[in-house]
Amino acid sequence: MEQQRRKVITLSRSETADLQDGVSFIHRSENQKFIIFKDSDEFTACKNVCKHQGGSFAVDMEDMTNCTLKCSRHGWKLDPSTMCYINPPDSFKQDNLVTEMEDGCLTLTELTPKQPWETNRRNPEPIELEEVKVTYFAHACLKLKFGNVVMFTDPWLTGPAFARSWWLLHEPPADWLDQLSSADLIYISHLHPDHLSYPTLKCLSERNPNIPIYVGDTSMPVFCKLGRSGVKLNNINILKIGSWHEVNKDLRFMIMMDGVHPEMDTCLLVDYKGHLVLNTVDCASPNARSLPTNIDLLLSDFAGGATCYPLCFSGGSYTENWKREYVKFERNKLLYYKCQVIKEVNPKVFCPIAGYFLEAHPADKYIKENNFRNNPVALNAFINKHCPEVNTWTPLPGATLDLAKAITNQSDYVTNPPPGTKIFKDSWNFDLYVNNVNKNYDNEIFAYPDWIQFYYNWIGFSNYNLVLRVIETDDNFELIEGGYEFLVDFNENNPAYPTSRPARKHNFLEVKNRMGVHRETVVHGLFWDNLASFNNRLYREPDIFHFVFWNHMQILLKKDPPDWNKFLKEQRVKEAMKKAIWKPSGGIKALAGSSSKFGNIPYRGFPTAHRYIALLQYYKRVIIMPAILIGVLLLAYGI
Repeated sequence: MEQQRRKVITLSRSETADLQDGVSFIHRSENQKFIIFKDSDEFTACKNVCKHQGGSFAVDMEDMTNCTLKCSRHGWKLDPSTMCYINPPDSFKQDNLVTEMEDGCLTLTELTPKQPWETNRRNPEPIELEEVKVTYFAHACLKLKFGNVVMFTDPWLTGPAFARSWWLLHEPPADWLDQLSSADLIYISHLHPDHLSYPTLKCLSERNPNIPIYVGDTSMPVFCKLGRSGVKLNNINILKIGSWHEVNKDLRFMIMMDGVHPEMDTCLLVDYKGHLVLNTVDCASPNARSLPTNIDLLLSDFAGGATCYPLCFSGGSYTENWKREYVKFERNKLLYYKCQVIKEVNPKVFCPIAGYFLEAHPADKYIKENNFRNNPVALNAFINKHCPEVNTWTPLPGATLDLAKAITNQSDYVTNPPPGTKIFKDSWNFDLYVNNVNKNYDNEIFAYPDWIQFYYNWIGFSNYNLVLRVIETDDNFELIEGGYEFLVDFNENNPAYPTSRPARKHNFLEVKNRMGVHRETVVHGLFWDNLASFNNRLYREPDIFHFVFWNHMQILLKKDPPDWNKFLKEQRVKEAMKKAIWKPSGGIKALAGSSSKFGNIPYRGFPTAHRYIALLQYYKRVIIMPAILIGVLLLAYGI
């Protein structure tokens, strides 16, 4: 790809001479921050911007050698000598700047591809009132009207996401299916179920299976699991990243990749008569933070709180107070990050989307009460304070923004829903969806313990010094009758399945999974996103995020599920022994656990088998033996 060269900074002779071996920081302004690593007469340099969410690096005070840099936002760590990230390990690499020495002065030059939106760039033409309208439906689902063309984005309008963890906060317009099925086209950003909602697409396919749907050409296809979904869609179009797709003479759009997760995540840029609408959706670094400026409308996620970290973790520093402070701190940092992006892009209007979900199920009461997310009203007030020239919109279901009014600063650029419109959902049909998730709890494959080896061989993850302990639980993360507990050691070419942790030094991850979600994931060969979104509880030592493992489990699994028919045939032929108890005798209702504890207990560690043995020995010593002794004495004295 053709690249452009841009000199970003030239150090004076004295500044260059003052550079010592090792790492140096150059800070001219907020937009001119650099890291330079000197090794004798060789220089390596990059921008001082973390790939995750744009934080700045400083020397890691825990590293006495001063050879590690740590991001101020999320603690990601960088080795400046290689510009490779070491936390998460084996993950990303900074984009190096070209270093050139001339007449004793060091110059840093950035190589960037030509910006795709500059191709045949058009000057904005006048647009009429109601010619361009944006209507909010729910979460990240928008109806975009450009002239006579109607486009929908990321339709999640019914059912849960991430198995049974996320539920819609807002009540979509009552006629959502009529409007969606009559659209001209749909854009879906990525494969996460709050954007690629198969319950919604099932309803759509029964009305209009031929509607054009557009996705980006990512290495992990958006519809890689379409076959097992049972949804029939006949008109899926995969577009080249960073190229205009012409809809008509006035309207075109392009799909751009995320800089952090280019293998799966995308964002959308629409050009209508020269007016630009940018929807960054969930991208942590949309188009690697190289974005068009002075656009008309920016739509972006805002809320935070989408992952199980840190609320679902235990051990070490993960006290309830620490978790609360961390969540609060993270949300504030996200506010500043969004404000920074808005300053760079300078839109005429900003609208927060893709954060309107709720942990509504009673089993997730603890998460709901502690997973504080950014409030869109507060975010827009923050934007108004720091970017007063930007108009903001806090959307409600059925509300519509008129772009012509917004860009001319007319006060009535938003039409709110009619009085009496239901805004927030208050019922979600839990039993229907949760029972559908849980229905694999009694699948016959789990009668045979060999399913563990069959499944983890199918996963294909190996040669990584990690030992995984998996424990199946009820919905309250307590032991459940028939649940499995096992170890997987990924250290060699093929996984091993020891009965206890190995003596060697190793990374350890303990994961407690709700049985229903876990078994659905195993049976259908699903990504582990469903498990990682509040359906598990975790403990790890040391406390390190293993990017290679999670990236594999959440993105790189095979497209086709394990061949369980082959597995069952093999087990029957060799008359394999079944596990004595492999499902709860109480049936599917037993998965809910004790209603008296439903969702009220935070995770503070979990008594695995060896801990139970220790607990029994304790009770035997402290309670049972003294009770027996007292009974003997009472009998002896005839009391």
